[in-house]
Amino acid sequence: MNLKIKFSRINILTLLLVFVTQLLLAQTTEIKGTVLDARTKETLPFVSITVPGTRLGTTTDVDGNFSMKLTGQYKQIAVTYVGYVSQNKAITPGVPQTVKVLLKADANVLSEVVVKSGRRKKYSNKNNPAVELIERVIANKDKNRVEGYNFAEYEKYEKLTFALSDLSDKFKEKRFFKNYQFLFQKQDSAAIGGESILPLYMEEKLSRNYYRKSPSKTKTKILATKKVDFDPKYIDAQGVSAYMNRMYQDIDIYDNNVFVVSNQFLSPIAPTAPSFYLFFITDTVYRDNQKLIELSFAPRNKGDMLFQGKLYVTQDGKYAVKNALLTVHRNINLNFIRDFESDLDFDRDTKGQYYLSKTNLKINFGISKNKGTGVFGERTVSFKDYVLNRPIPDSVFTGPLEEVVQQVAGNSEQFWQNKRHEQLAEGEKGIYRNIDSLQNMKSFKRTAEIATLLLAGYKSLGPVEIGPANTFYSFNPVEGFRLRLGGRTTTELSKRYYFEGYGAYGFKDEKWKYFLSGTYSLNNKSIYQFPQNYIRASFQRDTKIPGQELQFVQEDNFLLSFKRGENDKWLYNDIFKLDYVREFENHFSYSVGFRKWNQKAAGSLEFAKFEDGALRRLPDLNTSELSLELRWAPNEKFYQGKLYRVPVPGPEPVFTARYTAGIKGLLEGQYNYHNLLGNISKRFYLSQLGYSDVTVEAGNIFGQVPFPLLAIHRANQTYAYQLNSYNLMNFLEFVSDHYASLNIDHSFNGFFLNKIPLVRRLKLREVISFKGLYGGLRDENDPYQNQSLMVFPSNDAGVRNTYTLEKQPYIEGSVGLSNIFKVLRIDLVKRFNYLDNPDVSEWGIRTRFKLDF
Repeated sequence: MNLKIKFSRINILTLLLVFVTQLLLAQTTEIKGTVLDARTKETLPFVSITVPGTRLGTTTDVDGNFSMKLTGQYKQIAVTYVGYVSQNKAITPGVPQTVKVLLKADANVLSEVVVKSGRRKKYSNKNNPAVELIERVIANKDKNRVEGYNFAEYEKYEKLTFALSDLSDKFKEKRFFKNYQFLFQKQDSAAIGGESILPLYMEEKLSRNYYRKSPSKTKTKILATKKVDFDPKYIDAQGVSAYMNRMYQDIDIYDNNVFVVSNQFLSPIAPTAPSFYLFFITDTVYRDNQKLIELSFAPRNKGDMLFQGKLYVTQDGKYAVKNALLTVHRNINLNFIRDFESDLDFDRDTKGQYYLSKTNLKINFGISKNKGTGVFGERTVSFKDYVLNRPIPDSVFTGPLEEVVQQVAGNSEQFWQNKRHEQLAEGEKGIYRNIDSLQNMKSFKRTAEIATLLLAGYKSLGPVEIGPANTFYSFNPVEGFRLRLGGRTTTELSKRYYFEGYGAYGFKDEKWKYFLSGTYSLNNKSIYQFPQNYIRASFQRDTKIPGQELQFVQEDNFLLSFKRGENDKWLYNDIFKLDYVREFENHFSYSVGFRKWNQKAAGSLEFAKFEDGALRRLPDLNTSELSLELRWAPNEKFYQGKLYRVPVPGPEPVFTARYTAGIKGLLEGQYNYHNLLGNISKRFYLSQLGYSDVTVEAGNIFGQVPFPLLAIHRANQTYAYQLNSYNLMNFLEFVSDHYASLNIDHSFNGFFLNKIPLVRRLKLREVISFKGLYGGLRDENDPYQNQSLMVFPSNDAGVRNTYTLEKQPYIEGSVGLSNIFKVLRIDLVKRFNYLDNPDVSEWGIRTRFKLDF
């Protein structure tokens, strides 16, 4: 009996000891501190702070400050810096503390390296050995990259994973996750993303890549791909892949500018880098039997789009980068990014030339930068089987830049086990299987349907989905209170045939409106999936504002019901359309169409013309048109939503050309005319000065037509700032039969505001815009010169309110601030001319909601 009691006491003591040990190990120690020169009391930048016996650590910033959080029973930190005697500093576990570390200069070490002892002078590029070193790296960089070879080919393996990060125990214990516990994974508490994550996505790609220096050519042959496939009812998997790969692009520091989450960063080895970065030689190390100089760098201005980190430079006379560690400053004007870390490794061939061998990019996103659930993504890219300077036949480079030559066995697990450059980590092996299991769970499907209704506006009912929800209710001066209900079929009904429609009723005009369409897919794919290839027939009876063109929203969206000024000149349209649409993998597309269009004036708008000196009202306007549209968007990336494709910003241009022919006598068509339109849009990245979105457009109408068939320039009478419309122009204010326009919208990404104390804490970004429109109207289309045409609209007082642009171009511009609360842009818009036109404003304030990094 006593023996049993004794054993019980031992067990209790053992359990208590284990509990206390785990409690101590789980303690979080927050340490802040400053490292200084013991003699001069000058702060020391980029000092290495580590926990002995672990891989935990950090470095001081350019001001000599550091902070770190440790989970565990650690009692000291090690402080090391080239040219100084290393020092271990005692810390107290579980207690927040601030430490000051004084390092003594080591004369023996200083005699071997280029760092000089003594009082640290004010930073200057002149006579600075670190700047002299980076300038040599810059001067030799073209020799130390693949592009320095005449020919190169290699195999490339890419892996991209995403997970919910920084998950608390409270989050995991929520009732919603009761059936999903198998999804959660543990990782090192010091790792980016926190101790507990929930993997959501993974994709892999294997390719063979070819490069020729002169004439410059590249080619990628995709050998195999594998990724998590989401149910297309809820998520566009192809779009997710395109978007994430744009966010997590390959980082090549040998490029002058590097894309990071849709922003352009200046490389630390760009020619202008010494003007934007501070450089310090902080150590000499040995790696792979090479002696390397550790060159630390940081942004001169902490808010600018710049990296900070370390370069390890070879001392073999080539001044090549052997390794690079890139991070960003915690005060950078970049939204939603908690942690950023990129590692790059370079190898050398038998002749001593260097090439990229592996990159790893980790980014942890979160609404708050300090706490709460986030999204962690990691992209690993490795390169092997290099063949350098062996001539490559011209035939290899024919066809598109990227070509799929996927092997038959490319999706088998055995294939990937043999072909992966490195095996999956334990936590990654079950991602494909777990997500498949998740999507088959009823509770997940219910959640996905609710999310789709809230975010995309559609409710799935199997073969049919109802929506979009934001059009169910709206109001306007013509229809008054308007109700609408619509829906469409899905691939569950058929992959060939698709039907869509809606019905709407206006309680003021007491008229029904409706839309019906039937589509036949010629490639047996969803018509909402790239590349499209279908024939569609549709009929629509509905209202429209002349001159309003919207992007990514519908005209009866509730939020667009609120407009400024008079807004009662509308149209009743009956439109029958027959379209054929064809897209190609290289993002060239064309569409051929026929449209029979009946227009009736609505509200205060009238169709009238002079006959025998009297004004006679016309009942309607009928046209029959044939059209051809060509579009080319090289390397375009987008997310396919339920209604629209949302483009992922990139540097490639988009070209559009459209030809429309009106045919008199065909199905009651009343006019012969030819309409030509060309449009080019492109984003120009200007490194540290931000980027400009530029659109150039021109059009010409040949033939005699009434004003509803002229180019009615895109106006905006809402309070939202619209990028492609003239924000202080009234609907139907200007018409032309020939015109040219230039729109420039520029964001400085906070380049100026980042340098103003206190203001830079708000992380605002400066935006400016210019919009110019030049046009005119030939006498044959001017009702004041040709009275056989419809007269221009006028207001209730009989004053004309539709004009031409004969006098001068229409010009408006704006200055504004974006990134307000991370989602809001506010512009002060000025209209520079045509201020004598009725009911116009010289100034206006417009807002725009945009979620951006």
